[in-house]
Order: sequence, then structure tokens, then C-alpha cells
Amino acid sequence: MAWNTERTKELLLAAATEEFSANGLAGARVDRIAAAAGVNKERIYQYFGKKDELFDAVLAAELIRVMSEVPIRGQGPEAFGDYAGRLFDRHTTDGVLPRLLFWEGLERGSETVSRATRTDHCATKVAQVMDALNGVTREDAADLLITVVTLCDGWPVLPQIDVLLAGSGADRAARRRDFIVWTATLMARALLEEAPGNTVPAVPASAD
Repeated sequence: MAWNTERTKELLLAAATEEFSANGLAGARVDRIAAAAGVNKERIYQYFGKKDELFDAVLAAELIRVMSEVPIRGQGPEAFGDYAGRLFDRHTTDGVLPRLLFWEGLERGSETVSRATRTDHCATKVAQVMDALNGVTREDAADLLITVVTLCDGWPVLPQIDVLLAGSGADRAARRRDFIVWTATLMARALLEEAPGNTVPAVPASAD
């Protein structure tokens, strides 16, 4: 029977994603990944190379998946706030990517994997912010995006800090989401107001 190479790669990537997310690059074990995937560990070296390269493949796949699942829709500050809320929802449901990125930062510092590919994807995302907030500079769009990504990524990787600072009420996640959406919307509005030639409608005053 012919060996299903693509299926084996999928199984290995799924197993590696769980292993790296839980244990980081240094703590992950190739033997555990192979056992979880149900294949010989030699397949890992055959298809992906060394453990570092398998980590690269896992992280690149997760980044592409999240970028495609959480696009920026529409235009204006509220659209950007909506994006922030949906990114928070995505990471609340599945915190794999934030954990992988934090492991990468801790273990590799500024040496990112798949630099050319990831640079292209990041440039695309910054361009999407600029499209949504017409008139905002590339530098401001990048800083705005970094700020929101940091806020959303921090939720699944810093739960202890959140509990210490804000407690663990039943509505905690919803409150945190609302705060991130509000913050993202206000920041986007402020940047638009400062953009040359742009005027942003004022937020209606409260009726009470």
C-alpha cells in the first residue's frame, strides 16, 4: 500500500503543534511528537529536517491560519475595534499561536523563523490596517497592530497576572474583550484624527 505522505505530514504537524505549544522549542521532544502522530521519528527528519525546522513549519502554518481566519473587515475605527475583538475571541478559543510566539521570543529573541515569508505576511497585515484607516501612516499602522496583537496574545499566556490584578469573576473574559475593543477603537480614532487632511466624526455624546 502506498504511503500517504501528505497525511503523515498533517499528523506530524498536528502533534508538533501541541508539543511545541506546551513545552517550547527546547523542551519539546521529537520522540513524543512521533509517538503522538503514530509514525517513526525518522519521518520527521525526512519531511521537516531538524527539530528547529519543524518548529519553523508549525509556527508558519499557525500564523497563516490565524491571519486567514481573522481578517480586518470594513473601514474606520469601529472596524479595527471589531478586528481586535475577533482576534481576542480566536485566542480565547485557541491559544496555540500566542504560546508559540512567546516561546519563540523567549528562546530565540528577535531571530524570527521563516523571515522572508513572515515579513511578507506582516506587511500584508499592516497594509490591511492602512486600508481600514485611510490616511494613517505605515509606522502608525504597524504600532497600532503591534499593540492590539500584544493585548490579545497576552490573555492566554499571562492568566496568572490577570487573576492577580483583576480577579476571576464569571464575566472576566467578556469584560477584558470589551476593554480591548474599546482601547483599539479609541487608538484607531486618535490616529485618524491626527492624519493629515482627515476628519473623523465625533463619537455621539451619551444620552444619560
